Amino acid sequence: MPNLKDIKRRITSVTNTQQITRAMKLVAAAKLRRAQDAVTAARPYAEKVMEVMESLSMRVDPQAHPMLTRREVKNILILVMSGDKGLCGPFNSNVFKAAVEILDENEDKGISIIVVGKKGVDFFRRRPYAVVDQFLEYGKNLDISLAQKIAEVVATMFMEEKVDQVYMVYNKFKNVVVQEPQTVSLLPTALPSVEEEKRPVDYEYEPSAEVALDGMLKRYMENQIFQALLESAASENGSRMTAMDAATKNAKEMIEGLTLVYNRARQAAITTELIEVVTGADALEG
Repeated sequence: MPNLKDIKRRITSVTNTQQITRAMKLVAAAKLRRAQDAVTAARPYAEKVMEVMESLSMRVDPQAHPMLTRREVKNILILVMSGDKGLCGPFNSNVFKAAVEILDENEDKGISIIVVGKKGVDFFRRRPYAVVDQFLEYGKNLDISLAQKIAEVVATMFMEEKVDQVYMVYNKFKNVVVQEPQTVSLLPTALPSVEEEKRPVDYEYEPSAEVALDGMLKRYMENQIFQALLESAASENGSRMTAMDAATKNAKEMIEGLTLVYNRARQAAITTELIEVVTGADALEG
């Protein structure tokens, strides 16, 4: 027969765990709301940057800037955006799986990695790849300054020809339940194409289109990275909210099952005691 004290202790333990998972779900829901608002607020700027890039792409030489230069790929850099914490379902594992696919496809090339998030650092520390830089605890103060720092490191490595191709891997937020891993070629920058019939009125750039292109390319890449950071933050909180909701429901089912076992064991113990009392009384009377 199960020990009643052990079952009671187990029920208490699972109940405490349920309280923690429920609290984590509520915190993730609040953070998710803010992350979704941040993604929405950043879209108008991203769209305007894209419009300017489309305009510039028609007026400059595709080889006019080092960030546009395409060369033989001998060394690649992968920017991996993971989370700082776990307990968020498949959020981190999906990103790592996408990154490993790139690594497997480029085994014959030099590999460098920049990691955003502690979980990514832990993952690649156990593997034979060079982590050239890392950015931790980005979720606490997520703003454009972080994207600018990352973009500066990436652009410098590319323009100094330390790497010939840059990929960015992150989770794109679809909804609370669905987050899709994305692999984006960050450098060399691919200028957006514009259909002939949609070409806008021509403009004159001062001091020149090339100078404007230099500034816009940096902002374009910063915006891509910032959007990916926002998407990743929203995805992490959405995945954690879903995972903690499932954990809370599982804990409830486990508590119900343990309570049933406890009641049955208690009833069996009481029945046994009653039988012993009745048997003893009968023995005394006999």
